[in-house]
Amino acid sequence: MHLLSRTAILFFRPSMATSPISTPSMAHLVENVKPKLRGVVFDMDGTLTVPVIDFGAMYREVLGNEYESIRSRSRGTSIDILHHIETWEPEKQQKAYEVITEFERRGLKQLEIMPGAMELCEFLDDKKIRRGLVTRNVKESVDLFHIRFGMKFIPALSREFRPYKPDPAPLLHICSEWNIPPNEVIMVGDSLRDDVGCGKGAGAFTCLLDEQGKYDSPESFAEIQPDFKVSSLRDLHPILEENFELISDS
Repeated sequence: MHLLSRTAILFFRPSMATSPISTPSMAHLVENVKPKLRGVVFDMDGTLTVPVIDFGAMYREVLGNEYESIRSRSRGTSIDILHHIETWEPEKQQKAYEVITEFERRGLKQLEIMPGAMELCEFLDDKKIRRGLVTRNVKESVDLFHIRFGMKFIPALSREFRPYKPDPAPLLHICSEWNIPPNEVIMVGDSLRDDVGCGKGAGAFTCLLDEQGKYDSPESFAEIQPDFKVSSLRDLHPILEENFELISDS
C-alpha cells in the first residue's frame, strides 16, 4: 500500500473482481505504464452531495418490526432496502416506495454540494474527461441537482434505470453510451457495496470516498477492495493525474 497523503490511499494491485481488465495488469505494474482514463462516473448522495437523509429513520419506518432482525442479519453492513422490498406484495411495496420518496424529498430541501466537487468537475472539464452519474435516488433528485448546482453529468442514471447498483448494468450502460471500455473509466462513490461493487463488476477502476473513516479497518475490505480510497474529493484530482494517462474526449 502506498500512502499518497494523509487522506488519500492507493491500493494499486491486480483486481479482486472477476473481470481481467478491471484494474492495471501486472504489465502496468512492472513497466510503470499508466493506464488510460477517459471517463469518471460518480455516485450522487454522499459523494457529489453532502449526505442529509436519515437512513436509520427511513429504514425503521419502511421495515417496521422487521428492522431489528434485518439489521442484525446484515452484520454491520448497510441494509439494501430497495432490493429487500422488491420481494414484497405490490401494495406493500408501493407504500414502502412512498415512504422512501418522502424522505428523499425532505433531503432535497437541504441539498448541498460536497466540498471539492465543483473543483474536481472543473478539472475534468478542463482535461475534457467525460463525467457521468449513477444513483439509487429518483430522477427528480438528479434533475434538481443539475439545476441547483449548474453541473451536468451525461448520462445521469437514477433508480428508474433497472437493475440499479450494485449491479454493474448502469455503469456498463454509460460505458456503452460513451463508446469507452470499462477499464478506461473510474467509478467514484461512498458505498463499498453499491459503488465499488458496481465498478468492480463492470471491470472499471474504483475509488471509495470515506469521509468519516468508516472503512479504516483492514477487515472492511475482506470481500471487496477499491483501487483508491480518499477522505475528500479534493484528494481525487492529484490521484488521477499521478496514476493515469488522461485521454481527452476530442
